[in-house]
Amino acid sequence: MAHFHVFADVHDTAEHIKIRHVDIQDIIEALRMGVDDFMEKPSHYVFLCVIYPIVGFILFRWAFGQNYLQLIYPLVTGFALIGPFAALGFYEISRRRELKMDTSWKHALTVWKTPALPAIAVVGGMLIVLFLAWLFVAQMLYVGIYSTTPPEALGSFLWNVLTSQNGWALIIVGNAVGFLFALAALVTSVISLPLLLDQDVGAYMAIKTSVMACLMNPVPMLAWGAIVAGGLILGSLPLLLGLAVVLPILAHATWHVYRKVIDTSGH
Repeated sequence: MAHFHVFADVHDTAEHIKIRHVDIQDIIEALRMGVDDFMEKPSHYVFLCVIYPIVGFILFRWAFGQNYLQLIYPLVTGFALIGPFAALGFYEISRRRELKMDTSWKHALTVWKTPALPAIAVVGGMLIVLFLAWLFVAQMLYVGIYSTTPPEALGSFLWNVLTSQNGWALIIVGNAVGFLFALAALVTSVISLPLLLDQDVGAYMAIKTSVMACLMNPVPMLAWGAIVAGGLILGSLPLLLGLAVVLPILAHATWHVYRKVIDTSGH
């Protein structure tokens, strides 16, 4: 039945998936290739990626309007959790460029016609749940460690957090917990989503392959996670506008990380 394809391998291709050992140099090379993909037609990619700063701006406005200033930082860092799912269109552009096919931006939108869409939706839904759970935990940490009263002004809130014992406790514990959420997102999605776009192996096998790839290559994959986190922070600083460049580069590079880690020559 069709719904079984959400979790199972519809074409029995999973047995051909082999995980390679990679090093830091491979990660750097994947990043360089991601930059090359972006430079091929940057205007198309920036056009598409303007969506993300706009979404970020909406979230900021929501945080201000609903008096949830304490959630601005978790909202910004939460981009790393849902980024792999939001980057599907860019994976497709890199895939098509690799195959020397037409790479016009319209193909980034047709990615939703892939037969693996139900499985991709499962992984994407998992990342969205992870993002919402992170916001919930961040709010609980704020209430439990810092204050039960919402901050009234952003400037005074930041100053108080940086100059108080409770504020520093919130920073340390919050970032430690946030790291665990980011690690969970990285391990389960860094390979699974590009793999599903490339092959309809089912959500379970895609996530399992992603986890195994990270376990076999812990240092390079952690290095990649650090690059992603650093890029998102830098892109978020100028009112999220830098994400219009950072996000597509990281997305393209993620595709090349997938290609370096996964050997699908038997496919």
